[in-house]
Order: sequence, then structure tokens, then C-alpha cells
Amino acid sequence: MRSILVDKIASVALAAELQHEIRVSEEIPCEEGVLLAVEILTSKAHYNQLELTSGRMAQVKRGDVIVGALGHRKALFGYSGHLPEHLEPGDVVQLLNLGGVIGICDSINPSHGPPFDCRVLGVVLDFPYLGQRVGVPARVAGRELVARKALMSTGVPVVAIAGTCMNSGKTAAACAIISRFRHNGLVVDAFKATGVALRRDILAMEDAGARNTEIFTDYGVVATTSANAPDLARNLLADAMGKKPDVIVFELGDGLLGAYGVEAILHDPDIRAQLRAVVLCANDPVAAWGGAKLLREEFDIEPTVIAGPATDNQVGIDIIKKRSNLPAINAISAGPELGDLLQTCIGLGARSAKAAP
Repeated sequence: MRSILVDKIASVALAAELQHEIRVSEEIPCEEGVLLAVEILTSKAHYNQLELTSGRMAQVKRGDVIVGALGHRKALFGYSGHLPEHLEPGDVVQLLNLGGVIGICDSINPSHGPPFDCRVLGVVLDFPYLGQRVGVPARVAGRELVARKALMSTGVPVVAIAGTCMNSGKTAAACAIISRFRHNGLVVDAFKATGVALRRDILAMEDAGARNTEIFTDYGVVATTSANAPDLARNLLADAMGKKPDVIVFELGDGLLGAYGVEAILHDPDIRAQLRAVVLCANDPVAAWGGAKLLREEFDIEPTVIAGPATDNQVGIDIIKKRSNLPAINAISAGPELGDLLQTCIGLGARSAKAAP
């Protein structure tokens, strides 16, 4: 065991409440969620930031010592990588995402260039036993994840935001909807159910006016999969319902066809039963058509509206309306109209503005 000073602590380690002087051990368990101290070995001109526990984005440079979490990532438009089987100080690993997930990179995105290489310094130690200098490997701490969490009908309408792929405008749509609901006098709670550790999206939802926000990492999960995503969604939904908002808005990170468990969530009949409206975000009219077809035929879900870059101009809007027989509204240029449509669809109607508690 030895002490080291770290320059930056990634947001994935938020719940561990670390200081910048930490203690590390050379005995590293290669398990998802274990916190690791590493030294950055390379420099990058692009995709070179790290989300800190404060939510700020900080530039990473060669020589920085950072804390992240061991994990995997399977991203369509980002780095993909796996959990190493064995690690010891001096080994080289890669930084897989902006939230601080660390693993062995398998595949890169040309637009991002190679990921940061990192030299392993040791596993971060936690000292849970009061008065004893007995350290245990620190982990992405979180609330207990209850398997098959029961979902009781509370009458709170739920709006889900799904996308045809990464970067299809889901968070922009969620924020536009939350903002309009808030201006219309509704108390909105929000969460992100799937993806890889990064708090940026739920921070944007807070900025848009959400009263409470949560993300799957609050339950100690670094990256969602088809195995854990339904339980995470159930727990997040139950927790949000228990706080009694007027409406819940949640984002399904990644796409309908992906590795983060969106399909598993939408196949869960108890979760589907809670959905009052589903917004489909798409990058182009073909994706909009295919996404709507997939929702209808595989999940028995009728999308409420199409948003995303496919609706950036009137050409896309007209094609979507004609071929998918669905309304198409752009979240950036027509956010109020999108929010008002959904408010009508979920049965809350118009309300006068009020301050959220």
C-alpha cells in the first residue's frame, strides 16, 4: 500500500467520494466497477477530455494521474473494449470513454483517433472499517439493485426516449420535452436507463428543469447489458415513481439495436405497461421508418412522435409523415410544440406555470 496524488477523478467514481490523495495497492481484482489509478501515457488533440465528479469536462494530457473504473464498452460510434483478465502495476490499458471507464480497447472510431494509453499504478483502496488501516478495493459505489423490482401502477405518466443509434438526438429531445413540461407547470423527474458511465446527459436534463435525475451508475453499474438493463430500468422507474412527480421522462442510451440492453428493456411487459408515450429519435428518414417498424412489430409499441436529425428540415419531416404515418417534430427548432404534443398525448392537458418544489 502506498499513497499517490491524483490530478483528476472521473465522474464514474462520484459515489466513492475520493480526495486527491489516495492509497493504492498492487493487488488488482479485474472486476467491473473496481476503481483504478493510472498515469496517462499519450497525448490527443481530439476526444481528449474527462468528465470530473463535479460534472465539468477537463482536458487530459500526458503525465496526468487519474482515477477511473474498470469496465467494458461496446459503442457503435466510440471506442469498444473489454475487461482485462489480469492486471498489475506497469501494465498498459486504455481510457474507453469520457466518464472514466478503463479497459482493453478492441476497436476504435477513426474520428476519435486512438484512445489514451494508461499505465496502471494500482487499485484504489477504501477503508470501511472505522479505526482500522485495513483497505479494500474501492468500487463504483451505489444503491442496492433489486432483482425484478415490482412496478406498481401509480398513475404517473412515463415518457421514454429511444433512438435508432447513438448520437440520434435523444438527449436534445429529452431536454426540450422536460423544459416545456416545466414551463407548463409540471414537476418532472428524469433518468437515463442504459449506456456507459457518463453523467453529462442527466446534468443536461437538470439544466432543462428536471427536479430529480438519476442514472444507472447510481446503482454501481459501469456499462449496461441485456442482463442488467431491465432490472436497472425497473429500479429507476420505481424510485422515480416513489417521489411522485407529475411526469417521468427517461432516455434509453444507445439504439434500438445495440449492446446496452435497450431491447431487453422494451421486451419487458411490466416496463412497457408503464409507458404512456415513446419518442423515437432518428438520424435520417430511412432510420425513422425502420425504427418505427421495429417498435411496432418486435415490441408492440406504437411510437408517439419522431424527432432527431431526420426532422432537421421540412423534407425529412414530410417523408417521415408520409412513410411512417407519424408526426415528426424537431426538438431544437420546435421544442415547445414537441412538449405540448406529448403533454396532450399523456393526458395531462395544459396547466398554468408553477414553481417546482
